Amino acid sequence: MIQVSGVGLRYGDRKLFDDVNIKFTPGNCYGLIGANGAGKSTFLKILSGDIEAQEGHVSMGKDERLSVLKQNHFEYDEFNVLDTVVMGNKRLWEVKAEKDAIYAKEEFSDEDGMRAAELEGEFADLNGWEAESEAATLLNGLGIGDDLHYMLMADLEGSDKVKVLLAQALFGKPDVLLLDEPTNHLDLKAIQWLEEFLINFENTVIVVSHDRHFLNKVCTHIADLDFGKIQLYVGNYDFWYESSQLAQKMMADQNKKKEEKIKELQAFVARFSANASKSSQATSRKKMLDKIELDDIKPSSRKYPFINFQIGREIGNDVLTVDGLSASQEGVTLFKDIRFSMNKEDKIVLIGSPIAKTALFDILTGQAEADAGTFKWGVTTSQSYFENDHDKYFTGSEKSLVEWLRQYSPDDETESFLRGFLGRMLFSGEEVKKSPSVLSGGEKVRCMLSKMMLSNSNVLILDEPTNHLDLESIQALNEGLIRFKGAMLFTSHDHQFIQTIANRVIEIREDGSILDKQLTYDEFLEWKDKEKIK
Repeated sequence: MIQVSGVGLRYGDRKLFDDVNIKFTPGNCYGLIGANGAGKSTFLKILSGDIEAQEGHVSMGKDERLSVLKQNHFEYDEFNVLDTVVMGNKRLWEVKAEKDAIYAKEEFSDEDGMRAAELEGEFADLNGWEAESEAATLLNGLGIGDDLHYMLMADLEGSDKVKVLLAQALFGKPDVLLLDEPTNHLDLKAIQWLEEFLINFENTVIVVSHDRHFLNKVCTHIADLDFGKIQLYVGNYDFWYESSQLAQKMMADQNKKKEEKIKELQAFVARFSANASKSSQATSRKKMLDKIELDDIKPSSRKYPFINFQIGREIGNDVLTVDGLSASQEGVTLFKDIRFSMNKEDKIVLIGSPIAKTALFDILTGQAEADAGTFKWGVTTSQSYFENDHDKYFTGSEKSLVEWLRQYSPDDETESFLRGFLGRMLFSGEEVKKSPSVLSGGEKVRCMLSKMMLSNSNVLILDEPTNHLDLESIQALNEGLIRFKGAMLFTSHDHQFIQTIANRVIEIREDGSILDKQLTYDEFLEWKDKEKIK
């Protein structure tokens, strides 16, 4: 349990938190959400004690231990992997180190013997004898095999370091677990393992994540950071999102009778209660959902960009034919002799090696040449490409955003149209005068999506479009692509994004061949699991 009482924090004239009072209780997983810059990571640092609040205080139960996912990937470079995980329980590591130092002495006094006995007792109480076994189990679950357990952290790849630091945070069954973006750099298998771990975790978890599927799987509550306060909602991210949209609708329609609003709320809660009842966590959550009152749902201050892709021309039956394409990089085969056709109804997600996926997209859009093979776009098609690395569109550009966007707007170049378009993409007021070269990662993505929308293309090719976006922009992009009437090829690490858009999966396998299935993403994963069993 962790109790927050009257916490407040200012940065200059800006009030980040004001009189925050909240209790996080055992057995629950809280998804901490808020707009970019709202202070989610800062709040976690206040909970962990890394930052001191200017007002109020944070308290925990007596003798309870708090564990944090560390963000400094180089902090433990001098230690081996297994030791780094065990260091997640600070007191256990201290006891082990002192005990080992005593036994390493050449001369062993009576006092040393008494102290060693005390330490042995505490070591046993802290499950020290099972520590290495538990650490190994966590590492293996996250995909760090036995062959890496005694390597120095300095010798690991960056993605493996992240997994070790995550294992460190999970080690020793902490009473309170704080996780800031734990799924970053994790592969699908590791994310699924982490989801199961947190679903079965009996203590308190507070997590910040941009992965909606992950939040929906693990969260029993959403802690919404808005207006400098934190409001708790029972349920997962989808429940919070739908309820906030319902609240906005109710606020906008003040003439609607309260009885009608209550009926709408009851139907809404019933739908989510039914979903919750399928979760292993959810008997108590369902009861709490059933108790929600109309006044419990509050409008959010969130702003969502308006993302809507229109097609300038109806697309014909022949979209794309790929015939024997091969590509390699520095002597390594990326894909070999691949063949597939794309239909006008297809929304294809490409999975596999990131380098191979980007290489295929670059070839199909004329950015690069294949080693062998051909491809042909249908005569009715027009393509628009969201490149994974799009900095070249912004580097060195000193134009205003209005001028930058004007070059991609052949139908209407007027100031009022371009300002209005940028306003719908959350660039308002003086922001339209910004230089493109100084934009943040998320702002650049919104500009690239604006460029694509103005093209009115009937085929979209998107390489990791959710990178750098906040939850609100991901949600808006997700819904915009669901509505899109053309054909699509895309990649993403966002499970929910893929599942709700793709109707076909093409996997580029390690041997360079492809696996092509007319299935949703979840159906594809289920099919692959069944194939492994055979």
